[in-house]
Amino acid sequence: MSHIENEGRIRIGISVGDINGIGIETIMKTFIDHRMTTVCTPIIYCNHKVLSFHRKALNLNDFNYNSIKNVDSLIYKKVNVINTWEEDVAVEFGQSTPLAGKYALMSLEAAAFDLHQGKLDAIVTAPINKNNIQQSGFKFPGHTEYLADKFDSPNYLMMLVAGDLRIGTVTGHIPLNNVSKELSIKKIVAKIKAMNSSLKQDFGIDKPKIAVLGLNPHSSDNGLLGSEERDIIIPAIKQAFDEKLVVMGPYPADGFFGSSAYHQFDGILAMYHDQGLIPFKTISFDTGVNFTAGLSKVRTSPDHGTGYDIAGKCIASESSFREAIYLACDIINKREEYSEISKSPLKFSKMVRDR
Repeated sequence: MSHIENEGRIRIGISVGDINGIGIETIMKTFIDHRMTTVCTPIIYCNHKVLSFHRKALNLNDFNYNSIKNVDSLIYKKVNVINTWEEDVAVEFGQSTPLAGKYALMSLEAAAFDLHQGKLDAIVTAPINKNNIQQSGFKFPGHTEYLADKFDSPNYLMMLVAGDLRIGTVTGHIPLNNVSKELSIKKIVAKIKAMNSSLKQDFGIDKPKIAVLGLNPHSSDNGLLGSEERDIIIPAIKQAFDEKLVVMGPYPADGFFGSSAYHQFDGILAMYHDQGLIPFKTISFDTGVNFTAGLSKVRTSPDHGTGYDIAGKCIASESSFREAIYLACDIINKREEYSEISKSPLKFSKMVRDR
């Protein structure tokens, strides 16, 4: 943590996701380690009986928490739980049920509300089932789109982060056959700018270097394998470059990752979900984090799903969830530093000279 005065006092709201999946298990395993509460103060939005069921079923008896009525009564440097619903609900490990979707949304809505009210510094969202959560109040492909709508942030960017590897996507949770139709010069330029701003504000990189991937095999081989590079992607890169952003491409995705060229860039912009996420998860499956850039508030999540196949077996790794906590705290501190620097040109000049 860069700000020692913030030690343990960053308020992280946690939505539990699908109660039949591995989300609660990874939350409990993360905060069994008491050192985590020197990093932040977690507030979990759940039902006490559901937590107790998971703790007993998974034999995680060392997980302890304090029950609070609302964020105003939280206890710093302790695990806090707000009883988000009162009714009893059966946990069915590994099963996708309408009730699991209902309570996943209740947890998410409560955490998002407190974040919007400024009572939290960030939220970390455990995995949802994108199918069973569809209901009144949630008609979105996933967390990213829901939160972008909730916080009125049209210029958001889904970014996958693992150390110095940061991959964003122009299009998100849409069918593959719609990707080409969704691409435009305007949209790609907007995503490049969103990534550039986030790399500065959220990661402390003064002059970000961004790589843009092509859409087609071999980036179309000069139009032989498609026209999107010529008509959309290259003009978008040129426009961003003309606006003084350090952006290069388009790079064929296979060679770009196969040759380890990605190490030379601060951020990488993929055209669609799997183009970015397949190499990302191959490189950093256990430690990757999903970060929603472009929001006024900080949101991260582990880079995995509900894990129905291993739910209830106590074998899920908490590594990605723990990294999501760390990244949320780091970004909060980076944004604070960026805000201070922006207010002080002399301080900014000194920082640049020191580099």
